[in-house]
Amino acid sequence: MTSQTIETTGPGDRGPSDAGPAKGLRGHPWVTLITVAVGVMMVALDGTIVAIANPAIGKDLGASWSELQWITNAYFLALAVTLITAGKLGDRFGHRQTFLIGVAGFAASSGAIGLSDSIGAVVVFRVFQGLFGALLMPAALGLLRATFPAEKLNMAIGIWGMVIGASTAGGPILGGVLVEHVNWQSVFFINVPVGVVAVVLGVLILLDHRAENAPRSFDIVGIVLLSASMFCLVWALIKAPEWGWGDGKTWLFIVVSVVGFALFAFWETKVKEPLIPLAMFRSVPLSAGVVLMVLMAIAFMGGLFFVTFYLQNVHGMSPVDAGLHLLPLTAMMIVGSPAAGAMITKFGPRLPLAGGMALTAIAMYGMSTLDTDTGSLAMSVWFALLGLGLAPVMVGATEVIVGNAPLELSGVAGGLQQAAMQIGGSLGTAVLGAVMASKVDNDLAGNWADAGLPQASPAQLDAAAEAVQQGIAPVPPGTPAPVAEKIADVAHDTFISGMSLASLTAAGVAVVAVFVALLTKKGENAEAGAGVGHI
Repeated sequence: MTSQTIETTGPGDRGPSDAGPAKGLRGHPWVTLITVAVGVMMVALDGTIVAIANPAIGKDLGASWSELQWITNAYFLALAVTLITAGKLGDRFGHRQTFLIGVAGFAASSGAIGLSDSIGAVVVFRVFQGLFGALLMPAALGLLRATFPAEKLNMAIGIWGMVIGASTAGGPILGGVLVEHVNWQSVFFINVPVGVVAVVLGVLILLDHRAENAPRSFDIVGIVLLSASMFCLVWALIKAPEWGWGDGKTWLFIVVSVVGFALFAFWETKVKEPLIPLAMFRSVPLSAGVVLMVLMAIAFMGGLFFVTFYLQNVHGMSPVDAGLHLLPLTAMMIVGSPAAGAMITKFGPRLPLAGGMALTAIAMYGMSTLDTDTGSLAMSVWFALLGLGLAPVMVGATEVIVGNAPLELSGVAGGLQQAAMQIGGSLGTAVLGAVMASKVDNDLAGNWADAGLPQASPAQLDAAAEAVQQGIAPVPPGTPAPVAEKIADVAHDTFISGMSLASLTAAGVAVVAVFVALLTKKGENAEAGAGVGHI
């Protein structure tokens, strides 16, 4: 197979490739897939593995509800702000180099979190995790796009999506085992040996593929405008639950974000080598794929955030038991992703994507029916259905975005795909968190009074509401057992009402995504990625 990419040894090597086919394992497409999967697995795991560790981190470091949210939000924020720029770095200097730097930095940041003894340090190093994760995620997609020929790309992305989906869904299981039998620090320490393996494999296996017309310069102004706009948007969404959606500060950041995006779009039409050529978005399928990733992540990440508290604090499960209860979700992601890749190759992405989001909507509706007495079998049905619905979306939306972008912009496309997912994750946590908080604030005082509990002051109710949002019963020390039981019932019932409304909101988002999925189609430029090597 003739290569349409170049094996290079430096940024200035732009001539035709004379490398010929890959020799042995070095540059082999399937071994390349295994190599990048090891690195990507760390980032995907850390998106959700921390959720199961949050209660232990909060207890050990004395973290508040808002501080626990920052452990998640700081990671998503750093990823979302820098992913597209990181993808451009890969396009410019080569995806192999950016992947290796990202893996090494991510592993080092993880080790630093494990050594931290304050919530502030944890949050700071989570930011570094996000920055290095932003380097390796689009680079991994760029390597796959350049290595695999068109007829194998969907299957490769299917397996890649399976790794991300299984790692994302399996995070709570692994996290539960580590938190229960070791400590919360081990959730981060485990990335160190995995990172070492990924770096060694990357040095030995990966080849650096670059398109002949890869970018030669940087759009510094574009990078600043886009990063600032993304930061203001995600910051507003994260802080809105604390400030209030009607607060002037919330809208100030939103307005600044909108103005920033407008200036960015104007600038991109003037610069010679733009960060994101706006012509990319003339592709309706690519634009639909980006929107679809955002909507999917809102439903998935936002919903999963509350489920861990539901299992541990309402049902009283251990971290391991909570993780095992999510095993049906993981299993369906593992089974469904390669199958989705094969379906999308045969039938195109439109129907699998629409069907997947329809199943996701049904699953989120089902999760809105969970209560304090729901059994394991009923939970498993909804979790399994959610995994089955998400699998084709993880695979198909990725192929739609990356496959509809020119090869020389594969890193930017990969950054768009991941940025959409991370922004969706932040949106899900922020918006669904606001829905939860609002419902708890509205219901707690009435439920408290209806249970015949002693009257509480507004300050006491506010403090109790923060605990209830995590499914924790705010029982003061020395409270008589009958009263403590009533407080627990009120706390859990109020938490369930908030989680139910948040799940219904997520279901509504998934329904909208069904219609967006109908605008997608197979990547028009996938054939450009027929890569060096043999299959």
